[in-house]
Amino acid sequence: MAGRYMESAVQEAAVTGRGIRGWLYALAASLLLVGSLPAQQRDFLTTDEVEQVRLTQEPNARLLLYSGFAASRIGQVQDLLKKESAGRSLMIHDLLEDLVEIIDTMDVVADDALRNGMEINEGMQEVLKQHQAVAKALTDIDGMQLKDRSRYQFQLQMAIDTVEDAIELAQEDLAKRKGDVVAKEKKEREAIEAMQTPAETEERRQEAAKQAEIDKKTGRGRKAPSLYKPGEKRGQTTAPAPK
Repeated sequence: MAGRYMESAVQEAAVTGRGIRGWLYALAASLLLVGSLPAQQRDFLTTDEVEQVRLTQEPNARLLLYSGFAASRIGQVQDLLKKESAGRSLMIHDLLEDLVEIIDTMDVVADDALRNGMEINEGMQEVLKQHQAVAKALTDIDGMQLKDRSRYQFQLQMAIDTVEDAIELAQEDLAKRKGDVVAKEKKEREAIEAMQTPAETEERRQEAAKQAEIDKKTGRGRKAPSLYKPGEKRGQTTAPAPK
């Protein structure tokens, strides 16, 4: 489990910008769980959800799809909290962990769409409403003083912080957000290039010039922006493996 927290922290640092907090969460989880046997890593989407993601490529529709997944996780947590039962705390912990992954993935979908010049204003308006509903539900859950609370408290706080950040991001002007995404990508690319040797830099420059010349001769232009991931085609998916 500690490894999964660390993986989530790396994802936050690289994608959502919540680096410092993410690493602190990872460190806290590692200290709390040190000495425990490693658990099998879970996937945060079900088989059916993976299939739905595969078939939904339009960014606004995909954002709404993930919003539905988030609402489903919260609903399941609320149902579990109605009655004490054996193993309840572990199920709540895992559902909250899924929720964090889903919300972070929504941020990635939105950023990818903006980077590719796609319009997502409609989708983001609905996402904001859903995030606010999720935040209220989490606040209500946080106010419940239950005997098994300590077993999912860490993940509950992480979910609260994640959705609060997501709300702030959803309220941001999309033009500004796009500029931030592009600027961040450029900065990261420059950082990678700075670590390359002069020979590697020159090799890449020559390859780019060669490809540009080929494109010029053949009349082939750049492909239109797409939300498909590298290697992903219609009828295929690179989404997390099903449970």
